[in-house]
Amino acid sequence: GSLEWMYPARALRVILEPNLSSARHTTVCIKPASDFQGASIYVEHAGQLHLVVSEAEGARPHHVSCFSAHTPQRVALFLQASPQRDISRRTASFQYELLSNQSAAGPDFKKMALVEAMCRPCDNVELLMAICSSDFVVKGSIRNVSHDSENHMSQVDVSIQKVYRQKTRIFQQDEASGGWRGPIRTLLQCKVKKGGGDFLFTGNEHFGEAWLGCAPRFKDFMFIYQAARERGANPCEF
Repeated sequence: GSLEWMYPARALRVILEPNLSSARHTTVCIKPASDFQGASIYVEHAGQLHLVVSEAEGARPHHVSCFSAHTPQRVALFLQASPQRDISRRTASFQYELLSNQSAAGPDFKKMALVEAMCRPCDNVELLMAICSSDFVVKGSIRNVSHDSENHMSQVDVSIQKVYRQKTRIFQQDEASGGWRGPIRTLLQCKVKKGGGDFLFTGNEHFGEAWLGCAPRFKDFMFIYQAARERGANPCEF
């Protein structure tokens, strides 16, 4: 979800908690808007406030902070408005995600490492599960790969032949050509390179961006899927 606080004054205390009572451990990640200003964000822990996002940091692109909840389910954020000498409009807004995987906790986005983003080939079981549980499943080829060393990310630009599933409209259809395109992000350490042929790209969305999970060559995936289907071992229909 997201929170938007216009004309910040004094302070807000925000409680985030998962909507599943079964979530035993919660990791919270927050991403300030590019025009975040007028406040700083702290997280409460044992009666102390720890700075997570200062007003000066708010405009950093791709800046995501992750931290684990110190009580099993609830996370308390404290938004402190900055003193202002004028009444010009300021907006302190951010997006948040609650993750139930404790291993995702860490001081930076890399450790959230997209719990799914594995810098290794997926095994057959992982491949078959990826088409069932991923936020997006698309067939396409790699047009270009660019690297952002400052943010430890790589971006894979994909030319898409078929969209099997997408949670939101990250992949868009070009009105002129009719083709589908969209960027998929992964970690720089995965050392993704441009390769020929068709792939089945799967993964999950975080803060409106597609992050790469399993990406087998399409013909290899179909061979694995057909073999599993003949054995009745496919976890879902593709």
